[in-house]
Amino acid sequence: MPTYILGIESSCDDTSASVLCDGKVLSNLVANQEIHKSYGGVVPELASRAHQQNIIPVVNQAILKANIDKKQLNAIAYTRGPGLLGSLLVGSSFSKSLSMGLEVPIIEVNHMQAHLLAHFIEDCNTEKPKFPFIGVTISGGHTQIVLVKDYFDMKVIGETLDDAIGETFDKCGKMMGLSYPAGPLVDKNSKLGDAEKFKFTKPKVAGLNFSFSGLKTGFHRFIENKIREEENFLSLETNNLCASLQKTIVDILYEKINSAVQETGIKNIVFGGGVSCNTGIIERFKNDNNNFKAFFPKFEYTTDNAAMIAMVGYLKYLNSDFSNLKEGAKARYKI
Repeated sequence: MPTYILGIESSCDDTSASVLCDGKVLSNLVANQEIHKSYGGVVPELASRAHQQNIIPVVNQAILKANIDKKQLNAIAYTRGPGLLGSLLVGSSFSKSLSMGLEVPIIEVNHMQAHLLAHFIEDCNTEKPKFPFIGVTISGGHTQIVLVKDYFDMKVIGETLDDAIGETFDKCGKMMGLSYPAGPLVDKNSKLGDAEKFKFTKPKVAGLNFSFSGLKTGFHRFIENKIREEENFLSLETNNLCASLQKTIVDILYEKINSAVQETGIKNIVFGGGVSCNTGIIERFKNDNNNFKAFFPKFEYTTDNAAMIAMVGYLKYLNSDFSNLKEGAKARYKI
């Protein structure tokens, strides 16, 4: 008998629902919230209200597109955390109610684990990583290096001490006048610039941890000083600034991951999270097959999506690893 898992993701500002059958995606829908662009970032209260409006139609459409009846679902998987608490509460409350109504198990999922396990979705059309591997979760809210020995045997061995890598891209992009989210625009503009034009100081952080706040502050001061010298500096140098900034961030990431490889002896590097679709990162790691082998997810599984939640739900379902209705949403939820 086939196993159907409904996944529901609501950790930030995207409402997503997906149906998987034995690890294969039948549907994966995402409702984006455009309202945050005018604020230059995600507004938590507005995000949770939008989730309330979107979750029923998104889930309904995911089931319809999967061409199954809701009574065929074997379990409901939902994002328990980490993320914005108000947004998580909408998804968790709806998921629990649906599981009660259908009388099927409820399965809680760690959002960061899901980013890494998205590689095991059946329709990825790529070689699946073998255990053990080093997981690298890079997004707007997280930057982590994770030692992964099995599906649910994970340990964080390095993480940012302040700003996340995606947050750094966005905030530095905003300093250059780029619209939100600025990260993809920095990546796009960097292709037209000279990555060696400007040099930015890389923070010195012990071990495998990261720090991006100093880079962000230094970048801001650099721009301010240049504008004092040349009023049109930004309009003249945006592409070069983007290219130089991206190279600096990619260099920082590369050096830390290379250190992790040296310490662990593990050469399989598995990326996950929204920033894993950055072309500078992909090119740097894909072109370095001598030191390690890099795995990147399909583009639709890099950003927040319910297919990765359903995938983790499926893996847990096979182990009868079910949750209970008392488990609440967790804004901070460690792997």
